[in-house]
Amino acid sequence: MSKLIPLSRRILAYIWASPYTLLGVTIGLLLGGQFRWFEGVIEIHSRRIANLLEGLWVPAMALTLGHVVFGHDGDALEMTRVHERVHVRQYERWGPAFVPAYLIYWWLLQRRGQDGYRENPFEIEAYEADTPQWH
Repeated sequence: MSKLIPLSRRILAYIWASPYTLLGVTIGLLLGGQFRWFEGVIEIHSRRIANLLEGLWVPAMALTLGHVVFGHDGDALEMTRVHERVHVRQYERWGPAFVPAYLIYWWLLQRRGQDGYRENPFEIEAYEADTPQWH
């Protein structure tokens, strides 16, 4: 019985984050991504994904949507894995409210003249977990 509780929590976390996971899978298919299942997360990369990530308001090596992590290539996915897994856990906690909460923090910080990315509490948590090379 005790093993069922962690399993049921895990299943609920996947369900809670699933709207963004499904969006991520759809985007990955549309952009011709190469898919890989790694430690409970779908990692996707392609040249078109790399171009999209470079064109974001903050160019990125990787980006997370639910249980999907997009990266420039396999190396970028490996290098950013710790950081992006923090975002996966954030999606598991916040579910469909994660993206609106992230963007609200971004907007509020920008209005105060602060960095909406680096000073965003979601990014601070991810960078704190990350390796020193990313600080």
